[in-house]
Amino acid sequence: MLQKLDSLEEKYEELGNMIGDPEIISDLARWQQYVKAHADLTDLVAAYRDFKKIVREIQEAKTLLDEEDDAEMRDMAQAELDDLVEKKEVLEQRLKVLLLPKDPNDEKNVILEIRAGTGGEEAALFAADLFRMYSRYAERQGWKTEVLNANYTDIGGFKELVFLIQGRGAYSRLKFESGVHRVQRIPSTESGGRIHTSAATVAVLPEAEEVDLEIDPNDLRIDVFCASGHGGQSVNTTQSAVRITHIPSGIVVSMQDEKSQHKNKDKAMKVLRARLLDQVQEEQQQKVASTRKSMVGSGDRSERIRTYNFPQNRVTDHRIGLTLHKLDAVLEGDLDETIDTLITTDQAERLRQVD
Repeated sequence: MLQKLDSLEEKYEELGNMIGDPEIISDLARWQQYVKAHADLTDLVAAYRDFKKIVREIQEAKTLLDEEDDAEMRDMAQAELDDLVEKKEVLEQRLKVLLLPKDPNDEKNVILEIRAGTGGEEAALFAADLFRMYSRYAERQGWKTEVLNANYTDIGGFKELVFLIQGRGAYSRLKFESGVHRVQRIPSTESGGRIHTSAATVAVLPEAEEVDLEIDPNDLRIDVFCASGHGGQSVNTTQSAVRITHIPSGIVVSMQDEKSQHKNKDKAMKVLRARLLDQVQEEQQQKVASTRKSMVGSGDRSERIRTYNFPQNRVTDHRIGLTLHKLDAVLEGDLDETIDTLITTDQAERLRQVD
């Protein structure tokens, strides 16, 4: 590990010199590539330099301990040594985590899809609650959100909602949210006070750029039609709504939120590109013989991942056995504790497999 870290530190210094080279600065694309590579190594190199400093200080403390005769001074040196050894172990673990292979999608924006599942109108209302929860979380992170498509119900729920979350590292924080979210509560329409269980499905897709995959225009069938509102009634007389079918995969994306056909087509292509990239990456992962299925789950859309229990003000993440009695706060976007635990669990599982 130390040999690899030495090599990466050397590379970091080389990149730093290249960034300041006038010849490279004149080539913007090349310069940006080096700047990104340099930035990607910054945390790792800083941690490694701290680690080396601690190692030197440990050696100095050991030397002092060997040479010191005064009992009080020896006790002080031993206490300092114990503290340094503890810091070294923490840094060693951090370096192992930083050396884990990076998910190439981690820094990308997210296309998040929420669909009402079993439970009728109650499931649609829960889908709206989840949309609010993720919107509030994005707001806390300083990320931007934009609704791409929404299929509303008459009482304020969503049958389906697709929205874009733009912000650095959005996918790295939200990628473990894919799966079935279950709610247990007494619906407002329930006169007997019985608790009902319903569900909604969340899919988290990294936003795909055009460079991520090439889509052959000949593989697309594009239909235009009049947008519809609640109950299916036509809300305008112009054919602004767009339906794009990717013929080879069978993926269909409809978009009607914008009054402009061109804007709806752009949004539909954004969602189609993300779904296709997700499909391609899933197929690639399945081809790997030793496919990893960590404790935080496979990301399978059919996997039940979390339960939101209103009578007990409780949220339980079933993958990691985490239960929080602050449902109200979670639904207001207080997701960091859950997300941090999911990320830590995933890192621990990956480290275990490396070892």
